[in-house]
Amino acid sequence: MNLTLKEIAQALKIPGEFPETMITNIEFDSRQIQAGGLFVPLAGVRDGHEFVTQALENGAVATFWSWTEQNAPTQLVTLPVSDVKAAFQQLAVYYQQKVAPKVLAITGSNGKTTTKDMTAAVMAQRFQTYKTQGNYNNELGMPYTILHMPLETEILILEMGMDHAQEISFLSKLAQPDAAAITMIGEAHLENFDSRFGIAQAKMEITDGLKAGGLLLVPAEEALLNSLLQPEAYEIQTFGLNKAMIQAKILQEEKDQTTFKIQKATFTIPVLGSYNVKNALIAYGFGHYFGLSDEEIGKGLAQFQLTKNRTQWLKAQNGADLLSDIYNANPTAMGLVLDSFAKLTLPGRRLALLADMLELGPESKAMHADMAAHIDLSYAEVFLYGEEMQALAEVLEQQHRVVHHFRKDQKSQLITALKKALQPTDTLLLKGSNGMGLVEVVTQLQAD
Repeated sequence: MNLTLKEIAQALKIPGEFPETMITNIEFDSRQIQAGGLFVPLAGVRDGHEFVTQALENGAVATFWSWTEQNAPTQLVTLPVSDVKAAFQQLAVYYQQKVAPKVLAITGSNGKTTTKDMTAAVMAQRFQTYKTQGNYNNELGMPYTILHMPLETEILILEMGMDHAQEISFLSKLAQPDAAAITMIGEAHLENFDSRFGIAQAKMEITDGLKAGGLLLVPAEEALLNSLLQPEAYEIQTFGLNKAMIQAKILQEEKDQTTFKIQKATFTIPVLGSYNVKNALIAYGFGHYFGLSDEEIGKGLAQFQLTKNRTQWLKAQNGADLLSDIYNANPTAMGLVLDSFAKLTLPGRRLALLADMLELGPESKAMHADMAAHIDLSYAEVFLYGEEMQALAEVLEQQHRVVHHFRKDQKSQLITALKKALQPTDTLLLKGSNGMGLVEVVTQLQAD
């Protein structure tokens, strides 16, 4: 970010005289501030105003300030605002308008981050591109992303997340995207909605700020979206593996890559799974919309880098292969990865560790039990972790499958059992909600 204090004050309509001091970075974590930074003291478990001194020590030259003027620090410039969060968001709107990139927005119950990574790799073949870092995709994370994009950014790719209605609407209206995509409608956060249709309605809020005539990419097989689309307001393109405007035919699925064809052009992505092909179709759709050739799109898809813990191949300490997909989980996503993993040709046994899928509401146990339909006889052993997975354990036990169930307070026993069972030629899939902490299991399996 390159804005002067005077410019920031004018953008936020803060009265008074402010210097032309250049602000080079903006942070709401005082530990991350660097020289020339603006500190944003957000209210959290503790009020951010309490950390202004630490921000000053780390190089901050200015801070937003909503406490009384009498308490304002004198060692740095204070920008008085009535609401720090609102000022932060308003400044992001100003900065985005100043840089003026084309904005691509992505939401969905699963695959947002992978789709964002694919899209960024594609668009970077021709444009200066910046994307959401990590999972900064909410009312604070998205403005943070905007305010950290370089001045030369031509394409800005924003991931939009939610767990309640109206969250994506706010983000979309703030960002005013030129094009948008919905990856899929799953069951994530179902406990906060009446049904999957409620989730579909929430995801469609991405069109609330979509520019008139802009592009909306939607999954062809998702009937829940059909009644919500407004073809008179924006261009609609469907994507999928069957009867879609952007349609792919999968040619080959391997452990670390998938090859598919769109019309006469062949593409390869360095990840497994038909669900990742659908994510790639979104990147393809965005690319074509902004004039990229099949060759440019193919080059971008072939070299994109996944964000950590999304379909990531790792090695256990004993040499076994680990497929870590542990950032989030819902029944649709878990079923897809189980199905794709079952198709792989592997040197040894196929094992799975599945942890609870959170925030599914009253039907949670039934949805966990339904995962049995995706665990065929190619799975030699199944490890289950968490109270909700008890329902799946009971179904698998009735099928006389080799299953090991552990409560959430038995993580150490789970790790011990996995280390004992895992053979050097085995391949283990790990999938579960981020809140179940499977990252610790992965770390322990890799440790000496």
